[in-house]
Amino acid sequence: MTRVPNQQPLRAADSDAGRSAAPESAEEHDLRSLFGRSTAVFASLAGPAHMLEAANAAFYTAIGGGARVRTGVPLGQLMPELVQQGFIALLDKVYRTGEPYTGHDARVMLGTGSSAREAFFDFIYEPRLDAGGNVMGVRVIGVETTQVKHAQRLTAEHRALLEQIARQAPLEQVLEGMARTIEDLAPEEVLVSVLLADADGRHLRHGTAPSLPDFYNQAIDGIATGDGVGSCGTAAHRREMVIVSDIATDPYWDDFRDLADAAGLAACWSTPILGRDHSLLGTFAMYHRVPREPQESDLALARVFADTAALAIERHQAEQARLAAERREKAARDDLAFLLEASTSLSLDLDYTQTLQRLAVSCVPGLAPMCAVDVVDGGRVRRIATVAPTADGEKLLASHIPVYDADDDAVARVLASGHSEVARRTPTGPGPWQELEVTGYLCVPLLDRGRAFGTLTLLTTGEHSFDGHTVALAEELARRAASAALNARQYTQRVSLARDLQAGLLLPQVPTLPAAELATYYHPAGEGLDVGGDFYDVFPVNEDTWAFMLGDVCGRGAIAATTTALVRHTARAVASLLPGPDTIVQAVNKALLDRPESHGTGFVTLIYGHLTPAPGGGLDITLVRAGHTLPLLIDSRHAVRTVDVDGSLIGISATPRLTSHRLHLKPTETLLLYTDGITEARDSTGQQFGEERLAHALSAGLGTRPHTPQAIVDALIAAVHTFTGPNDIDDDQAALVLTATTETEASSDK
Repeated sequence: MTRVPNQQPLRAADSDAGRSAAPESAEEHDLRSLFGRSTAVFASLAGPAHMLEAANAAFYTAIGGGARVRTGVPLGQLMPELVQQGFIALLDKVYRTGEPYTGHDARVMLGTGSSAREAFFDFIYEPRLDAGGNVMGVRVIGVETTQVKHAQRLTAEHRALLEQIARQAPLEQVLEGMARTIEDLAPEEVLVSVLLADADGRHLRHGTAPSLPDFYNQAIDGIATGDGVGSCGTAAHRREMVIVSDIATDPYWDDFRDLADAAGLAACWSTPILGRDHSLLGTFAMYHRVPREPQESDLALARVFADTAALAIERHQAEQARLAAERREKAARDDLAFLLEASTSLSLDLDYTQTLQRLAVSCVPGLAPMCAVDVVDGGRVRRIATVAPTADGEKLLASHIPVYDADDDAVARVLASGHSEVARRTPTGPGPWQELEVTGYLCVPLLDRGRAFGTLTLLTTGEHSFDGHTVALAEELARRAASAALNARQYTQRVSLARDLQAGLLLPQVPTLPAAELATYYHPAGEGLDVGGDFYDVFPVNEDTWAFMLGDVCGRGAIAATTTALVRHTARAVASLLPGPDTIVQAVNKALLDRPESHGTGFVTLIYGHLTPAPGGGLDITLVRAGHTLPLLIDSRHAVRTVDVDGSLIGISATPRLTSHRLHLKPTETLLLYTDGITEARDSTGQQFGEERLAHALSAGLGTRPHTPQAIVDALIAAVHTFTGPNDIDDDQAALVLTATTETEASSDK
């Protein structure tokens, strides 16, 4: 007996039985059934001979039962096959060393001769200890995983079948491979058959049955579906599994019993193969040569492989449909080319009227010899486009205007219903139908969110008529035309709105200032659909002082417009009430912080200042810079220098860092304020215009001639455009230029 210091007897791991479990899906249930429920075996061995003292029923079942169900016998004598396989030697080692041994997925041959079977176990040999810690025997605890092992092999083959399906292998090859896989790997002898449903679902045709006799396959090929038509016909009719465990006595087989007897078949379990839409695709049958009831694992196997067969059949049907579609492709190419050409024409520009006029042109003569497009405008129908083979015919067609609320007019009815109308006759209601020799019409609505705002009317002559193909083309073209027309109208409205709103946020005209000349510049980025974030303003504070500002709001669009208006209006409201630019900018900052979140939360950069005519000429300026680009001062010799003013962004902190800066502009000296859209403009390589090029443009671009504010703006913008070339600008651009003059010059300008 071996003593193991400080070692306690091992105990099994805590069970998960107390945990709550989520409901098991049908697929999970089938997989669990296929992989089986693992069986735990236990045996208690004593002494160096490993005498079997006790074992559970599962242990005896696993080793074969019968004469082996006994105790008091050394394990090597009870199961001599374990000696050659090395398991007794492992027991010796555990007994000798007191160290447990664990085996995973161990292969064991149980029994001898023809009764031997292959089994797989996860097991542990652990020493049994007495109270003094001495080894007195070995405890064997194991879980048989044989069924799991077999199921894993079946799963691997199943995966190979799925790969075949994914590679679009022929249906016959996939079905036969599936049948042979099940027959080869099933623990019991089984013969697999797959029957395929006709298109009408009323008959079953031979699909595959590699192990059934040919005469049997030929006899059941084409059997009808229905109750009592064997296992397969009944399963197909009922759309549910049918289990016949004894063909000799089951009434479903009354008409096929002799055939089954000749083929040596005694049981048949049939599972319907159903598509994703529950349509019948066929049946999957498992035959046996002896009467047999299915186990849960058999039923799960049938369901899994019936689903696999459904995948293969549906893939095959999809492939056949694809081939049929390819055969129709040539006819469809003309339709696609027509729609592509028409769509390209409709999107040439964003003009509402011209878009609908091009719609009419696109329809003739491809869809009909004559066409008219009508829209509702101010409660009346307006004919916006007509096309006919002759000029006289086009005039006649254009002269007819449908009545919006007339019950006998096709256009009025389609406008009211929102649905197409087609007829092999002349349209109802008055019109030049006889003069135009109209024999049929198709009226299609132009829809805006389900409501008709216009119609497309096609007119035929002679024997020509509208078939379903033409109707579908016309409706698709009308859908595209309606979308293009609405986009064009919306674009026009948005551009107009953006221009009006932007104009309201900028100076309507440049004011006349005392002792100063002023010029401004503004150019939004993009196509003008959104209000820009740059702004400027100049307004009087009192009789002698004027305020000026230039800034940049974070963002674009309506929110930017709201913020711009808030900044300008707050400054204008408090400018005459507060002592200087720094307090006014503080007030603007508070207004920004107090705004509702729905009105924006972005920051603002700003330069705000006051200018007053100086007694000896020129301008006295006091300004505050709140995180904006540094102002530039241009002297009379065109030298450029920055005006260094410290200051932080506003709209973020309640206590922004703001500093008032005073400067004096002598006559002919200029102060330039600009936004970063100018210095950050990029050329085709992505390089920015930058401050050095800006300074050079101002010093060298003006030459030696006297400069005016507008000349400075022109030189600056010309330099930027030359640098960027045809590239679109990425950000709004704005500038404000103040040039000091003598009082006399300012008066004469007035």
